[in-house]
Amino acid sequence: MPITPEQRDEIDRLRAVTATTRRATVPALEDILYQPLEVLDHGFVRVIDYMGDDAAVVQAARVSYGKGTKKVSEDSGLIKYLMRHRHSTPFEMCEIKFHVKLPIFVARQWIRHRTANVNEYSARYSILDREFYVPAPEQLGAQAVVNRQGRGDVLEGEEAANVMRLLREDSERAYGHYEEMLNHREDGSVIDPTRQGLARELARMNLSLNYYTQWYWKVDLHNLLHFLSLRADAHAQYEIRVYADAMLDVVKRWVPAVFESFTEYRMGGAHLSRTGLDVVKRLLAGEPVTQEASGLSKREWRELMDQLGRSES
Repeated sequence: MPITPEQRDEIDRLRAVTATTRRATVPALEDILYQPLEVLDHGFVRVIDYMGDDAAVVQAARVSYGKGTKKVSEDSGLIKYLMRHRHSTPFEMCEIKFHVKLPIFVARQWIRHRTANVNEYSARYSILDREFYVPAPEQLGAQAVVNRQGRGDVLEGEEAANVMRLLREDSERAYGHYEEMLNHREDGSVIDPTRQGLARELARMNLSLNYYTQWYWKVDLHNLLHFLSLRADAHAQYEIRVYADAMLDVVKRWVPAVFESFTEYRMGGAHLSRTGLDVVKRLLAGEPVTQEASGLSKREWRELMDQLGRSES
């Protein structure tokens, strides 16, 4: 289960308290504060705290640019200008703190984004839960032929059933051995009073990467958007993309004007190289352009044609 009874009690206690503040608050985000947004089979994303809103981005920009900016544009227009021209500092004025429960292999991808503050659950001090990720059948993809780090066609029939069986059996066996080495059960009770048991920091090494870990992850809005631009992309691995999708919904609640500009200029936009832009200009002028004559590599050409919605054989 994503949330333990103890965590649910804590969430209920936190949500029962309302504080009076002079700081900016966002009602749509307050509605889901502390609540788990369930992801995968046992995971979740929770908003624990936040600072700032759309107005904080605008306020920071106007301090930076001077009084004249107030006459240039309304708030949403200024935010779009900042996003369009990659003025990142005003977005750094907002921060958010998440509590995330995720498979270890997803965490190892996630931690590559080094522009956040992270505090992870420690298996040196605590016993990990008997919770491991098993993909849904439709996510059991074979190795992709073109993309060496992605998945291709979905496995079917006996092969798929065998993979599911192996994942479950291996995970259950590993946890059983983990408990045996610790000489403690999941609830902390002793298995055999005559044995000492192996140290937790050593016993944990036997667990597989599909076991769940948890962490608090605090990040400013600029770096959160960078994370989402990569991990909510269609090319990202499914298991991290679903977390990014949940966090995109949080951003939409928290800073709707920023979300609108982000989806317009980052998620829905495209970046062109100098040569790629030259190809677009030539195409607009009616010139027939081939990959060989474009100055682009085959991969760059294919990506450009995909961006332009042109099917190429």
